[in-house]
Amino acid sequence: MTDPVKSIESLYERAADYGKTSYELLKLKALDKTSDAVSSIVPHTFVIILIATFMLFLNLGLAFLLGEILGRIYFGFFVVAGFYGITGIIIHFFMHKWIKKHFRDYFIQKTLK
Repeated sequence: MTDPVKSIESLYERAADYGKTSYELLKLKALDKTSDAVSSIVPHTFVIILIATFMLFLNLGLAFLLGEILGRIYFGFFVVAGFYGITGIIIHFFMHKWIKKHFRDYFIQKTLK
């Protein structure tokens, strides 16, 4: 029959190896989830920057055009700013929960993938 002390030592070593392996697996899974989330955010950020630059120059052109039509350049900027102010208020009061839910669900989906 085997020595009980050696059996316990062997069992302890196996448990320690299992714990280390489980810990390493957990770290690798976390790294995989993090890298997947970051790698999906980077292209989205690049596209958002391009769209924001496009919108900036479009809005500047529109503000100058409206300013010439209204007789004073700064009137065009007031009109464009007013449009964005009203749009921001509408989005804040009517679409805030929808936007928050959409981003939360997207983040959870990417994390659990």
